[in-house]
Amino acid sequence: MSKKVLIIATSPRKNGNTNTMAEEFKKGSDEAGNNTEIIYLYDKKISFCKGCLACQKTRKCVIKDDANTIVEKMKNADVIVWSTPIYYYEMSGQMKTMIDRTNPLFSGDYSFRDIYLLTASADGGEYSMDGTIKGLQGWIDCFEKTQIKGIIKGLGLQNPNDVRNTDFLKEAYNMGKSIK
Repeated sequence: MSKKVLIIATSPRKNGNTNTMAEEFKKGSDEAGNNTEIIYLYDKKISFCKGCLACQKTRKCVIKDDANTIVEKMKNADVIVWSTPIYYYEMSGQMKTMIDRTNPLFSGDYSFRDIYLLTASADGGEYSMDGTIKGLQGWIDCFEKTQIKGIIKGLGLQNPNDVRNTDFLKEAYNMGKSIK
């Protein structure tokens, strides 16, 4: 049975390492027979959450921008894949802003169960993704039906195309292909 897989690529670089990993993940997922879509945030208008909590009653955000469409796609996806570069040992600001804007999903009905994370860090230390993983796990903990299913730690990727000379792309492809 095919799954709806939504990849949210949060890099501000059009051809950055995590976007390249996201594309390989999509190839694998598509080959496994899934309906896979990538949303690139670099060209989207996404404002900061105002913290008004109106969405808790209406299930809609009062801010009218691209986040509303993305949240609706997230609600109906079976699998969500976040891809982010690591800045100062943490997820990109674009990813954090998008996570904050998912508040209309909280305590509502949603389809997603499995969450994946694709990361790229200039730092080569395993610890460089810890802040991102902890932050994402905090979001996952708010959705009791979900779990983290896989993480790719793209370590030591200094320049935008460095991922092309690594096994991280094959790992992303295989992870996407494993979704059934």
